[in-house]
Amino acid sequence: MAKKSPPRKPAKSLLTPRSMAFMEQYLNNASPTGFETKGQKLWLDYVKPFVDDHFVDPYGTSVGVINPTAKYKVVIEAHADEISWFVHYITKDGFIYVRRNGGSDHLIAPSKRVNIHTDKGIVKAIFGWPAIHVRNGKNDPVPSLENIFLDCGCDNKEEVEKLGVHVGCVITYEDEFMTLNGKYFVGRALDNRMGGFMIAEVARLIKEDRTKLPFGLYITNSVQEEVGLRGAEMIVERIKPDVAIVTDVTHDTQTPMMNKISNGDVACGSGPVLAYGPAVHNNVLKVIIDAAKREKIAFQRTAVSRATGTDTDAFAYGAAGVPSALISLPLRYMHTTVESVNRKDVENVIRLIYASLKAIKAGQDWRYHK
Repeated sequence: MAKKSPPRKPAKSLLTPRSMAFMEQYLNNASPTGFETKGQKLWLDYVKPFVDDHFVDPYGTSVGVINPTAKYKVVIEAHADEISWFVHYITKDGFIYVRRNGGSDHLIAPSKRVNIHTDKGIVKAIFGWPAIHVRNGKNDPVPSLENIFLDCGCDNKEEVEKLGVHVGCVITYEDEFMTLNGKYFVGRALDNRMGGFMIAEVARLIKEDRTKLPFGLYITNSVQEEVGLRGAEMIVERIKPDVAIVTDVTHDTQTPMMNKISNGDVACGSGPVLAYGPAVHNNVLKVIIDAAKREKIAFQRTAVSRATGTDTDAFAYGAAGVPSALISLPLRYMHTTVESVNRKDVENVIRLIYASLKAIKAGQDWRYHK
């Protein structure tokens, strides 16, 4: 059992001004799937003062380690990458057609501003769309991968290529962080850089509270979740942890056009969401629920059926099976440029992960039947 830390003084917010400055910088940074390097450097620079050691795997998953010599290993994990686009085809007239990198939504693309990432630097572009005046209302075109296109102000393909743009360049949206009504954090890529932020804050609290953990803690920010949990699949084999707590986002279902029958009843502001499903280890989940009740942290529940769709699956079924659980952050408008989360939920996910870690014993046996 972890050594008890002194009680934290009540405060208006768990998040410090430095935390908030890092959050904004981290969210505004572009870290598309397969190109996460810059964001991972930002994250690791923030985490380094709170850990004893760190490492980066060949594909960019970054890990801060507390008690690196301990034999018993616990992981807290989030993923770092964001959805984006690839340059797929450049027409002779200088327009650019795209291909998805992750689950990018073609319906929101028209009229969005984007950054094309090239070896020469950022090239600005826009997703064009014909004006309402010239469209036939009866046959109004619906955005699709076949008709959305980028305009970077060039008259021909040669001019586009002189800017450094070529097939395979990655494209991210330009939208940046903002707040709504003082309580919602809004921006692109809160899925799931908000998770990376939250596990970094757990590391900060452990350091500031001088909490002594009886195991090695691996604070893991994985790459390539948006294309099939690939970063988590790799890092679980490298760390081979004894238990893992994963954090990701899940759908708030309170807004218009959301279906509670299909997607459950989850609300921003009502607390972290705990998942039930085959990949979620019941004994690990019980530790988390007990910690929530003990610390009086309100939480919600969701059923995930065959798979969680998160890095939890990669940890649960990797390295010969790792007892794993998922703590989700409710989020509105997933895979748009205005993803939104409630500040209170962010703080309570941090608190719940921290409380759960303090309840784990070194050498704890998670088997159902011993």
